Amino acid sequence: MNVWTAEKIILLGFLFKGVECIEVTLPNQINALSGSCVLIKCTFNTSTPYVTPEGYWIVYRNQTIVFNSSMSSPVFKGSIIGKLNENNCTTIFYDINSNYSGTYYFMDNKKSSVIINVIESPPPPVLSNTEKGVLQNGSVLEGSSVTLQCLAKTLCSSGLPVLTWSSNPKLHLSESSQLQEPPNQTHVISHLNFNVTHLHHRVKFTCTISYQLQDKNKTAQTIKTLNVQYAPKMSPSSSCKRADVTVCFCEVDGNPSPNLTWYLSEKPVTNSTCTSISEERLGDTVLRSTFTLSYFLPNENSIQCEATNIYGNASKQFHLSKETADCEHKPLSLQITLALVVLLYALTVGAGLYKIKQLSTKLKAKGEAKAHSAVQCSTSNNIYENLNF
Repeated sequence: MNVWTAEKIILLGFLFKGVECIEVTLPNQINALSGSCVLIKCTFNTSTPYVTPEGYWIVYRNQTIVFNSSMSSPVFKGSIIGKLNENNCTTIFYDINSNYSGTYYFMDNKKSSVIINVIESPPPPVLSNTEKGVLQNGSVLEGSSVTLQCLAKTLCSSGLPVLTWSSNPKLHLSESSQLQEPPNQTHVISHLNFNVTHLHHRVKFTCTISYQLQDKNKTAQTIKTLNVQYAPKMSPSSSCKRADVTVCFCEVDGNPSPNLTWYLSEKPVTNSTCTSISEERLGDTVLRSTFTLSYFLPNENSIQCEATNIYGNASKQFHLSKETADCEHKPLSLQITLALVVLLYALTVGAGLYKIKQLSTKLKAKGEAKAHSAVQCSTSNNIYENLNF
């Protein structure tokens, strides 16, 4: 038997002096952040008053005493911060590293033990919505007041961990109410309060927890993407353009994505030989619809697009001038072609009439000349006959 073994036996005998039976209450397991400390909550009951001012911890794997409050240089750095005479054996170990992972029990009570898991990175905080303003599917309704809650474990560090908020895209976030529980408690909580608008849809809210260690800080974060439900909103860029045909388009944003209907003079419009409607989904909330009118209207008419979803509707109206003609008339390009044909026909007929007139004039002039020659011939014959007579 070596000296160290003998000392342990003497020490154990001394520690158990006056303690015939001890029942220890410990947590099942604890996560300890590497580089920080670990706090073990511990209480016990004894059949006789606990008069021993010291306590120790044993690691299960090799039955080695890793900490003893009566030793000046124990294997683990730490201290029993609970009052043993009040049956409180709460202990803190410092400078945690991977070697601290294992199963431990207090004193010689193997019936109750605690597992210490050493982790290199802190666990991420838990981010959730409070019941206020939250729909059954987990989304939120525009106009409601919403509170995001961030909850994180305190673990053990040189100071309480700090929770911070951020968003992407970056929004102006009102100051959050951060509620931190007193030391030796298990969690810190922070709340972010704001009124929801459609601009919050698909915004990523991030809660970051920062643990202050001796040589550096370690952080962890959780991201929550907000799903906002809202009524349709018509884009100001929706418009109509006039050319050979009339083309109108409407762009509307809503969640759920809205349905869109076109109206011509307050009557619903569908695809036909004179009208054409096409739609394009831009993302999960935006709808773009194009309405093409392939003819002109004879009187002043209006074109209107209307978008609806379960939360409401939005519409935009476009007014057209009186310059137009109905679907039974020919398109403008065909009218121009016909006009040109008629003009060419008129020119051709005019040229023909002019040539006929010229020919008629020539023929008339030739006939008069022939008649004059016949008169002259008749006069000469009469003179000759008279002379013979």
